Amino acid sequence: MKATSRRKRAANSLEPVESRDEIESKATAIQRRVRSLRAVGVSAKGRGRAKCHPGRLQPPIQSSSPFSPSAELTVLPREFFQIDALDLAPRLLGKLLRRDDVILRITEVEAYRPNDSACHGRFGITPRTAPVFGAGGHAYVYLCYGLHTMLNVVADEEGVGAAVLIRACAPVSGLDTIKRRRGQETDKPVLLTGPGKIGQALGISTEWSNHPLYSPGGLEILDAPEPEQILAGPRVGIDYALPEHVNALWRFAIAGSPWISAPKNTLRPL
Repeated sequence: MKATSRRKRAANSLEPVESRDEIESKATAIQRRVRSLRAVGVSAKGRGRAKCHPGRLQPPIQSSSPFSPSAELTVLPREFFQIDALDLAPRLLGKLLRRDDVILRITEVEAYRPNDSACHGRFGITPRTAPVFGAGGHAYVYLCYGLHTMLNVVADEEGVGAAVLIRACAPVSGLDTIKRRRGQETDKPVLLTGPGKIGQALGISTEWSNHPLYSPGGLEILDAPEPEQILAGPRVGIDYALPEHVNALWRFAIAGSPWISAPKNTLRPL
């Protein structure tokens, strides 16, 4: 079947919306999987930790970073991203976004899945949403209210229509560039706690949609230590969605990090 046909078939799917009990059951299952995977150190594919791209990088790391200045950072392979968005979201926490001299540690994310009334994939394939139906590992960048550039990491296989929104990050390198792009001279979390702020700090536009995040150069995601504890809660700003999706615990954040967007009181330990 051609890729275009697969995408249209996924976009036109009339599968019934999952019930609230099914949503909560899946959320509980993913929480258990995250704990077990962290305990044994297996990869997203369950075959041992994923091999990383042979191109090794040694970016400058600020002293306030949890990483050693001599750490060798590697680009995550495309296979890392080609899993269910609900599996991918917590695994992106702690990973690094890199563009030019800016490196950001991902501290908060949200999962958006097929048959999800809050996912852009619900509109089907349009010029704007087409990247969501691409293969996992690509960027999906869109404008919110015509102003804020929102970076998403496409998940799963081609034609599925799923992604993970990057909601907040902590600065690791390139703080001066981040401040200049953001137009702020603060070192406080307000600098990077919000999805629109991430896009601005990275200096990206919608032209970055479909960019492969597993290829060195440009915009990429690097491997890094995973957090010790993760928080979960309902997603933010999706009141238009069905109640079962509004209440789904598909928002994840690093426990103990000040670099988390509001509201924080809806997040609980996994």
